Amino acid sequence: MTTRRALTTAMFSAGAVSVCSGAFGRTRAPVRQASGSYAGFLAGVRAEAGSHGVPSSILDQALSLQAPNARVLELDRHQPEFTLTWAQYRTRVISTQKTQGARTGYQANLTLLTDIWQRYRVDPRIVVGIWGLESNFGTRIGSFNVVDALATLAYDGRRASFFRAELMNALRILGNGDVAPARMLGSYAGAMGQPQFMPSSYVRFAVDYTGDGHRDIWTNRADVFASIANYLGKSGWVAGEPWGQAVTLTRQIDPSSAGRQSMRPLARWDQAGVRRSDGSRFSRQDVDGALLLPDGAGGDAFMIYANFNVIRRYNPSDFYALAVGLIGNAAA
Repeated sequence: MTTRRALTTAMFSAGAVSVCSGAFGRTRAPVRQASGSYAGFLAGVRAEAGSHGVPSSILDQALSLQAPNARVLELDRHQPEFTLTWAQYRTRVISTQKTQGARTGYQANLTLLTDIWQRYRVDPRIVVGIWGLESNFGTRIGSFNVVDALATLAYDGRRASFFRAELMNALRILGNGDVAPARMLGSYAGAMGQPQFMPSSYVRFAVDYTGDGHRDIWTNRADVFASIANYLGKSGWVAGEPWGQAVTLTRQIDPSSAGRQSMRPLARWDQAGVRRSDGSRFSRQDVDGALLLPDGAGGDAFMIYANFNVIRRYNPSDFYALAVGLIGNAAA
């Protein structure tokens, strides 16, 4: 069981998009060319997108770029790493502001969240938890032009195939008319809107919940919530089951028996001395769960269930999934 974790800025989604803002329109600096001129690269992108039916009028707007975005490259090449314990991460991320925001956001949108729960059968508190972590409840979506950022990263060459595929998806989204090129804003890495979907995730999971013909994850809260719920639902969310719960250990447990992969009936954990946070026994003994000790023995302990791993499909981090669950718990 590892007790420390290297966390990039992606782990702090709401903060990352705010500090990475303001690059659109910056002075561009010369950068290493991956292959040929930038103009030639964009011409190839334009030809490929046009072959997929993206209108030339959209391509004229979206690809009117002069040079790679130096700020995007700077951020991509110098991503700071933070080695944090779970206790440190929890203090930073699950702040009083965040938990209060979850309660306020949940109550203010309860009717909408209930409607979305009835359709997707995904816990609305978890939807609010993700919304809070990804965009600070819709207040921080980033101000990078997504096509500009993705074109820069695709041209840079280090992860060219991945970012070119995301760029093509972004152009198809524009071609479908879901959003205007100038309003397609996100992080320096191309994560878009309030859910911070990459374009490929948008294509698969974004929802036009209001039926207005646009899947608007930037400003339409109904589309935002429904898109997050749809993502989790299609990732295997089990309706009516919890993500996890804080537990207490009545006696020492070998840390090697813990971890997401060590699923076993709660009856066995009960025999090992695991109790609910109030000291009581589990109400059901037949449910499978895993003991998670994010800081190892002596730190916080959680019993996690199948839906915990569904949250990790959104962001593959135990810390992230725990934070989503705990912020969601604070919402209602």
